[in-house]
Amino acid sequence: MGDVVPLRPWTPVVPPSGGDDAVIEVTADDIEPPVTATGHVVPAADAESACEALALTAGRRLARGAFQVGRGHGVWAQRAIDATTHAAIREQIRRARMAGDGEALATWLDHLRQAKADRRQRLLNLPAALRSAVISVIALVAFLAGLLLLAGVVVAVTRPLGMTWDGYWSALAGIGDVVATLIAVAVRVVLWGAGPAWLVAAYRAGGGESMPGWLATSSDADIDLAIDESTIAQALAALRIPQIRDHLKTAPLQYLTTARKDGRGTHAVIRLPSGVTAERISTRRADLASGLHRLAKEVWPTTGSEAGVLDLWVADKGALAEGAGPYPLLTDGAVDVFKGVPFGRTLRGTPLTAPIMERNTITGGMPGQGKSSAARVIMAGVALDPTAELRIWVPDANYDFEAFRPRCSRYVMGAETDKIRSILSDLRELHAEVQARGQLLIKYEVPAVTRELASKGVGLHPLVCLLEEAHVAIQHKKHGEEIGELLVDIVRLGRKRGIHLIVSTQAPTKDSMPRDVTRNCSNGIAYAVGDHVANDALLGQGAYRAGHRATELIPGTDAGTAIVKGFTGERSEIAQTYFIHVAQVPGIIRRSLEAIARSGRAVPGTDAVRAIPEMEKARDHLLS
Repeated sequence: MGDVVPLRPWTPVVPPSGGDDAVIEVTADDIEPPVTATGHVVPAADAESACEALALTAGRRLARGAFQVGRGHGVWAQRAIDATTHAAIREQIRRARMAGDGEALATWLDHLRQAKADRRQRLLNLPAALRSAVISVIALVAFLAGLLLLAGVVVAVTRPLGMTWDGYWSALAGIGDVVATLIAVAVRVVLWGAGPAWLVAAYRAGGGESMPGWLATSSDADIDLAIDESTIAQALAALRIPQIRDHLKTAPLQYLTTARKDGRGTHAVIRLPSGVTAERISTRRADLASGLHRLAKEVWPTTGSEAGVLDLWVADKGALAEGAGPYPLLTDGAVDVFKGVPFGRTLRGTPLTAPIMERNTITGGMPGQGKSSAARVIMAGVALDPTAELRIWVPDANYDFEAFRPRCSRYVMGAETDKIRSILSDLRELHAEVQARGQLLIKYEVPAVTRELASKGVGLHPLVCLLEEAHVAIQHKKHGEEIGELLVDIVRLGRKRGIHLIVSTQAPTKDSMPRDVTRNCSNGIAYAVGDHVANDALLGQGAYRAGHRATELIPGTDAGTAIVKGFTGERSEIAQTYFIHVAQVPGIIRRSLEAIARSGRAVPGTDAVRAIPEMEKARDHLLS
């Protein structure tokens, strides 16, 4: 269709002076052109083009319908062949052989033998089934004959009432006419409806797959693509990597794990052709996603057990749009920090818990990707354990954690020198408490704090501390060096003594974060980072080389998604973190203070019961 031009004001033609008989000349420019529903002019040529485009679209839709009906018949034929030859089971046997999975191969071979035995038994039972059908027909005929005999008896009994044999046969004929009419109507309905019903069934059976390009229309943009070995191979071939292209000309790709449903998506492990690394595929994640009809954040290619093994997970279309979902403890529920706190979900949809006791955590990433939100989620969970003490230090003018103040025994916010000095003083106090708790462990003859000991109120309750924007404090000209040294000792020794330190920073480098802090944080949370140095500082030395790469996360696109270590039995896991808005925190803190008040204790780490804050109305702090 041609360009749409703005609506030109139209003025009626005014007769020229000279009387009623004056000739009015009307040119093409004086005629009001047609307009669209949106108030735009449709030039005549474009209107004609629009009609042609409409006719072409209608023709394509008709052709699509015919094509889909034909393909539906092909689907039925293929299903019949599959049922006859057990093709579906044989395909699973082929896949198990390709993957070298002996256990799965044996299972599917057993299925094939059982299917053959079942079919053989059905054939043996066929004569008995036919005999039963014949007997049923004979019984039906006998039943109808009995009805006629009964009718004769009725006539014989009712003749004294005036019914004659002629009347009986007339009545019977009338009933026969009615029955015949009903049967005729039913037959017509079946005959007239069978054809359309057959076509509709064939149309539906032929759907669900992509159409040929010459039948495509603009409405096909959202059609999903089934993820299997074929579509994965096509997407990899579309990357135009010579080794993959040449390999596919002679042999299929080798699947160590065939494409199979895995949570909210499909998982496959592929051995790539020689000379192609999984890292090379990972760097082109967006291109691979395009070939799989997915968003970039819905496709996760990572390095498997070897450099040339691609571990690929592809989300179902739109499955990741909602993120991790709502925070599960937003309105009710409590926490035992010895069992961990809710953190988010894996890409597969499995709930993910952040371990707290005998751990330390480092979280980082580029600004705006979710590191502060992750710290807020962890601290909110800890706050819901009435025995846990919270300490928060924010060396910046930052409102993110202000709502936690009533629940904290120590809280400092601000980047001024006196605020940095207060943070240093609190860290000195914490360092001394690490030593004091060590003496308590000796006294109670235990190697580490237990739930039972933590609940006795002897000074070994869980203590969780957060240093937000840690690099600001560590790089302070006057106090930064001592702060760094204290952090090293605390993460080294505090773990078994019930102290958990969360260090949050943007880019952990040798200047912004002591190396011994990163080495001793068993929990790592890495949002999108810029290089392998920051990646390994968050996820452990050698993580980048082993394929655990937060560098593959795309800033903005993957906000709220992180690579985490230490949360599960896996070396790392891709996680979508829960999101708690700043305005939702007061409600959680209120519940935590109410729980502490019901226990009859003071807020852990203080000598006083804190006032329970009023519920703050949720508001958008970006607008306030």
